[in-house]
Amino acid sequence: MDNLAHSLVGAWMGEAGLKRKTPLATLTLVLGANLPDIDGFTVLGNSDTSLLLRRGITHGVLALAVLPWMLAGAVKLGDTYLRRRRHPEKEPARFWPLLLLSYLSVFSHTLLDWMNNYGVRVLMPFDGRWFYGDALFIIDPWMWLLAGAAVVMADARARWSIAGWLVLGVATTGLILYTDLTPLPLKALWLVGVAAVASLRIRGIHSLRIERVATVCGITLLLYMVAMFAGSRLAERQVAEWLRQQGTEPERVAAGPLPANPFTRDVIALLPGRYEFIELDWLAGESGRFRTSHPPIPREAPSPVVQAALAAPEVKGFVNWLRFPTYRVEEQADGYRVVLQDVRYSRTRSGIGTEVVELDRQLRPR
Repeated sequence: MDNLAHSLVGAWMGEAGLKRKTPLATLTLVLGANLPDIDGFTVLGNSDTSLLLRRGITHGVLALAVLPWMLAGAVKLGDTYLRRRRHPEKEPARFWPLLLLSYLSVFSHTLLDWMNNYGVRVLMPFDGRWFYGDALFIIDPWMWLLAGAAVVMADARARWSIAGWLVLGVATTGLILYTDLTPLPLKALWLVGVAAVASLRIRGIHSLRIERVATVCGITLLLYMVAMFAGSRLAERQVAEWLRQQGTEPERVAAGPLPANPFTRDVIALLPGRYEFIELDWLAGESGRFRTSHPPIPREAPSPVVQAALAAPEVKGFVNWLRFPTYRVEEQADGYRVVLQDVRYSRTRSGIGTEVVELDRQLRPR
């Protein structure tokens, strides 16, 4: 998920009552909710190296065990040598509650990252397999609304804070209203939700009522996540059955979310020799529920030329990340141009999910 969602989930846990467990609780929760993304520094270097490292060891079981201790220790040291030196009268942060909050928030990060179709290598460094929940789009505004409601009510007090939340609210509302992917009823529901949050904040509510709002929003958020996961599994079964009715037996079906609309799924069907792409819309009538969203794309075993391209050092990370690969070989005067794609993200000739390897006639990378 995006780091805004991670941060809001961490802050929401604080507003739901956990911030009363110890001083610096909310800070710990927000930091922990983002901490596994310390591998994000790799984007500053080679993009393939970034793919090789991203959502790997810092998101795996070893990190889930170690990172909370590092975070709790760092927060406790900061409290002892910075905060309380400046304000010795303040209550000291307590290490063991900080550690429990660190475990909770760090775990939330890996859980949310598993929920989308990018995947996460949760068993690293012992096993490099990718795991996918295929439930939430990597940027989900409904998560922002549910996780952020109580946070806005509690935090939007200073002018700069009000301005920041206002900018964020306008930006996310624009994203919802000006995309064709969001049906009209969901646009109306979004406006009602934003208006309700703004109204409660303007009226002002007591901190205990904020906790109640946070609890209700949190339960709703968890139910939403469970429903999205169950919806993707339902979509896979329905599309598989629909394909069988067309006389085709799929080898595998994977349903992923589309942005802003929880009632649709982008479905990839693995058939002999090809991928087929179906958009499932539960709000459409029976005749329009299943729609081909893209022409079929070949799915073939890699040829010797493709195998040489897959072995090229400059795409090691990309090859490790591939889930649904397709290949295209373009013969040139002095060699080959091999286009590698993952049809989760790339179904045209370029864009995210696409890498190109140039080979000479001896199948060596150039």
